[in-house]
Amino acid sequence: MTFRTLMCMTLAAALASGVLAAQPSGNPQVNINTATVQELQLLPRVGASLAQRIVDFRTANGPFKAPEELARVKGIGEKSFARLQPYVATSGATSLKEKVRSPRTPKTAVKAQS
Repeated sequence: MTFRTLMCMTLAAALASGVLAAQPSGNPQVNINTATVQELQLLPRVGASLAQRIVDFRTANGPFKAPEELARVKGIGEKSFARLQPYVATSGATSLKEKVRSPRTPKTAVKAQS
């Protein structure tokens, strides 16, 4: 991920936070600063090893200041973060109670380009 992309994502999140603050928080979320490995596994496309890497990163580097910092964890790129973003927070209680399933992108579009 390039610095420019990360900065754009950070700016977008900062702008959106003002808009979203006025809306009621009805979406189930996982607090990435306090969640256990089991709670992190409820996120879409996050298994045991990625959840453990998130906890290890948090332990080594301190709490996440913004959800975008998840992109610094090995195994989370732009696409992965885009799937996770609606379900992660850096404050508040973890309210997500069941696994979020994310469908895979069909590979037929990729084969057609070859």
